[in-house]
Amino acid sequence: MKYILLSIIILSFTHVAIAQQSDTINKRSIIKRSILPVSLITIGSIISGSTFEKNLQTNLRNAVGNDYEFRIDDYLLFVPVAELYIADIVGAKSKNHWFDQTKYLLISNILTAGITHGLKFAVGKSRPNGGTHSFPSWHTTFAFTNATVVYNEFIDSSPALAYSGYLFSTTTGVFRMVNNKHWLSDVMVGAGIGILVTNLVY
Repeated sequence: MKYILLSIIILSFTHVAIAQQSDTINKRSIIKRSILPVSLITIGSIISGSTFEKNLQTNLRNAVGNDYEFRIDDYLLFVPVAELYIADIVGAKSKNHWFDQTKYLLISNILTAGITHGLKFAVGKSRPNGGTHSFPSWHTTFAFTNATVVYNEFIDSSPALAYSGYLFSTTTGVFRMVNNKHWLSDVMVGAGIGILVTNLVY
């Protein structure tokens, strides 16, 4: 329950702060685009520390091997950023100029990093490998923040490119679990924060 309350409180403050900066935000659009990330945050908070989550992690590690480690997740989270600027270089039509893209990218990452690290220290959940500050996953938050920037920039002109960032961010989250660095709930909430905050920035 404390995870849910912390998530709601922090994200609510973020919503208010961003909403006050613009009078042109379509409230109906915000609600529609918030359904998925809020669902991820809520479900992730509910299953955090549950027997289901622990059994899932145990079964996953048994399937890949307890000594398995493939640190591709340390690199995949940057791919959406590379996609964004490569698309600009080759002349792909985007919603904003590269300068504004960079502005939204930085604002989104600063906000999501603050929320994620704030929750990490407030919650103090242990990682499946015995480490600390597990909830939520910063790698996943960062990856989904960047992927959502790509989505917002290219969804109207190049849907395939717009959705491609989510392929890399989802893979990042999966490998955080495969490498025994995070639980499912950490990944779900991290993804939800990244998507929700970035959509609010846009």
